[in-house]
Amino acid sequence: MREHHTRRALCLPGFLALTLFGCAHGPKPPAAPAQPSPPAAAAPAPQAGGTQPAPVIEQRALDLLKQMSQTLASAKSYTYSSRSAMEVPGKTGQYLTFFSRADVALERPDKLRARIGGDIPSFQIVYDGKQVAAYDPDKNLYATAPAPATLDDTLKMLMDQSGVYFPSSDVMVSDPYATMTQGLQSAFVVGTSAVDGLPCEHLAFMAPGIHWEIWIETGKHPLPRRLAATYTDAANFPRFQVEFADWNLKPRLAPGAFVFKPPAGAKRIEFASEKGAILKQLEGGGGAPQP
Repeated sequence: MREHHTRRALCLPGFLALTLFGCAHGPKPPAAPAQPSPPAAAAPAPQAGGTQPAPVIEQRALDLLKQMSQTLASAKSYTYSSRSAMEVPGKTGQYLTFFSRADVALERPDKLRARIGGDIPSFQIVYDGKQVAAYDPDKNLYATAPAPATLDDTLKMLMDQSGVYFPSSDVMVSDPYATMTQGLQSAFVVGTSAVDGLPCEHLAFMAPGIHWEIWIETGKHPLPRRLAATYTDAANFPRFQVEFADWNLKPRLAPGAFVFKPPAGAKRIEFASEKGAILKQLEGGGGAPQP
């Protein structure tokens, strides 16, 4: 989960315009999950003298994470909303906390609509399997670009080519488990908890550069309800947290829900290949309007 968190999220100057709802590794081609060690009863307590405890990988933590992944991967479509908080460096280097909200609709394997707001500028992304569109409703600016045939590849294309960052792509990709267990060094069950009154299993994981936790709802639909991360290889150990709500695994999506139609009077700008270019244009209104 490290690469797209620290190297992209904390370095892109304009990423706040696209901070969406969750912690992510990024949609790279899934690698084989780390092979678990025999289950451990509990996480080891810190040892005296500053010695780091031995890594622990509990099979039950992996099983719960896989159940959640299978629930999301098997849903033909779903919708959810989220509230998130992320710490990012300000002008002086001090880390500032920004809050955002998002509403997301997804249809596998090639449809996405996301609306983002809160402390960050309002923003929309629409992907229909052939084209991806970005729209700023406040400035009435939009950009479009050809897109790959799958959502996984489109998320990667957006990050790599245009600086459009989706922090919750972990729960959006076709195999969340494979993505979230890349480089896994530690995994254990913290215990039971509640998020918005819903009973959850609280799990904790470690990978190079990141310590992260997830709260998964217990019962018939094991869905993510909270995700938190600390970036251990970034200055000041910035943190991130998101809470998910309003999950619907069988939504009634209107025809054309994933079709972008430029609003009246909207001006088109270039969906530039330079990383962050579209962010700068949409945030600042730069770029020559196109017909």
